[in-house]
Amino acid sequence: MTVTQEPDRYVSFEGIDCEGNSKLLMCMLKKHLEDPSKNNAFWEMFTDKLGKAERGETVNGIQIDELFLIHAYINNLQDFFEDHEDDVAMTLLKKIERECC
Repeated sequence: MTVTQEPDRYVSFEGIDCEGNSKLLMCMLKKHLEDPSKNNAFWEMFTDKLGKAERGETVNGIQIDELFLIHAYINNLQDFFEDHEDDVAMTLLKKIERECC
């Protein structure tokens, strides 16, 4: 019997797709935010920062990416996905938090 071990970021980031998973989570978020009833001023600000990250622009002089935004707003994202009962996004968010943040 072979035991499959999950990647351990404290040993190596090898095999952990932090960038790809972060981009996937942001795609999941964007699909929600296409619905005006789920959007508000906070998420509009977040979407603006995400757009800048995707274009390689800085925010307040800092180069950011999707993983940075997830790390900085993890509680907001968790609340959002819980409120909208998106278990798939919540599972991915927890994976990113465990492996990458």
